[in-house]
Amino acid sequence: MPEPLRVVIAEDAAIMRDGLTHILTHRGHHVAAAVADAPALLAAVDAHRPDVAVIDVRMPPTHTDEGLHAALSIHRRHPQTGVLVFSQYIETRYAAELLAGDPEGVGYLLKDRVANVSEFLAAMHRVASGGTALDPEVVRQLIGTSRRAGELAALTARERQVLALIAEGRSNAAIAGTLVITPGVVTKHIASIFAKLGLPPSDSDNRRVLATLRYLQS
Repeated sequence: MPEPLRVVIAEDAAIMRDGLTHILTHRGHHVAAAVADAPALLAAVDAHRPDVAVIDVRMPPTHTDEGLHAALSIHRRHPQTGVLVFSQYIETRYAAELLAGDPEGVGYLLKDRVANVSEFLAAMHRVASGGTALDPEVVRQLIGTSRRAGELAALTARERQVLALIAEGRSNAAIAGTLVITPGVVTKHIASIFAKLGLPPSDSDNRRVLATLRYLQS
């Protein structure tokens, strides 16, 4: 079983906030704070230094993008805290900004597209451990706003599919299962992607993260 996580929740809808709190505590996680607005979120993260913050996009006072602004601030100020945006809305401008600086420990899921609790918890653990977790629809819309499409022109259609799944935070085994190909074929596609994007082997840089940046950066 994965290790229990210390979590801060920011969600202005009381039923959703209480529901998330119940789900997480029932699964053995510690909800250090569950708050309804961005200032309270920032204060809670400062105070509790959670493993992950689960953040809605639209919160008081304007109900526009306060959550994403807070997520950006947390990601800069507390890089050890994973940031999982959990919303009904896709704000591509700020989502791209959140991923552009350093996508490690960042996720963006859509509430009406999470199939089950286990899927949500797996994404939360992935983000808390420094990975990424992006809903495919978020990836699709971010691709649509990208100005770096020219860099991806050399990729084949299959390589683009593989890169999209990397951007979602999928492992090689998960990519193989999704595309119904062998793990060895996935490895070959990823090697080709890295070569075409000019990402040589490196001891310090995570090439999957860099490839994701090339794919999503606006």
